Amino acid sequence: MKSSAGCRYTEDEARKMGVVGWVKNTRQGTVTGQVQGPEDKVNAMKSWLSKVGSPSSRIDRTNFFNEKEISKLDFSGFSTRY
Repeated sequence: MKSSAGCRYTEDEARKMGVVGWVKNTRQGTVTGQVQGPEDKVNAMKSWLSKVGSPSSRIDRTNFFNEKEISKLDFSGFSTRY
C-alpha cells in the first residue's frame, strides 16, 4: 500500500469491521499502524491486512507485534497518519 488511497481503503475496512486505530505509509514502502478493538474484530482485521489489503497493495509479509489486552480503547475511530 503505497498511496493515501490505499490507506483510505484500509480506513473504510477498519470502520466496517468495527476496530479503531491508525495506519501510515512509511518511506520504506511499508505500512505501519495500530489496531484496537474486541479480539475477534482485531483478528479479522489482521486477516484482511495479511491476505487482502487495498486493491493497489502487494502483500509480501505481515508482522504483528506488541499485542496485549487493554482496559479501554485509546482511539475513537480509524485514521490515516501522515
